[in-house]
Amino acid sequence: LGSESAKIKAMGIMDKLSTDKTVKVLNILEKNIQDGSKLSTLLNHNNDTEDEERLWRDLIMERVTKSADACLTAINIMTSPNMPKAVYIEDIIERVIQYTKFHLQNTLYPQYDPVYRVDPHGGGVLSSKAKRAKCSTHKQRVIVMLYNKVCDIVSSLSELLEIQLLTDTTILQVSSMGITPFFVENVSELQLCAIKLVTAVSTF
Repeated sequence: LGSESAKIKAMGIMDKLSTDKTVKVLNILEKNIQDGSKLSTLLNHNNDTEDEERLWRDLIMERVTKSADACLTAINIMTSPNMPKAVYIEDIIERVIQYTKFHLQNTLYPQYDPVYRVDPHGGGVLSSKAKRAKCSTHKQRVIVMLYNKVCDIVSSLSELLEIQLLTDTTILQVSSMGITPFFVENVSELQLCAIKLVTAVSTF
């Protein structure tokens, strides 16, 4: 659905769809965004076996990825040319931003920059220099896929800012989301998308 919506957007024919049906689709997408918006992927169940933990993580990553696809689809609809005002639903925009902020902070930053990893044994955030030195560059395919989707969401949010006026509260959230990547290592693609987002915010 995410890739199909991107194709329809590129063709510039999204506005030919019925507004009522488009709004219904957006409301369904919101439920899917909500499903994975607060799920932590960094599990540490001390009583679980390694296999059980892997199964739980796979299940959660599936839901988180599905929510990312829903975010992308919703943003593709909203950033298509000549869309009616009815599609710019504030609650859905806020959901997309909440989802993106949560998974940047709790899923992607800890995977890409060890400074953001919390010691599972309760020792707080792990020591920065030592952890960066030990950091493995190997990433699970599902994490790389999620990272790419989130980069697309951040980039598309900058397009949305150029089309639709957002509330001050939402703009503050978007601003912090755009600035934080510059303090994280190993996320150069995200930083490029964040430059676009910060530039869009500064034009308000």
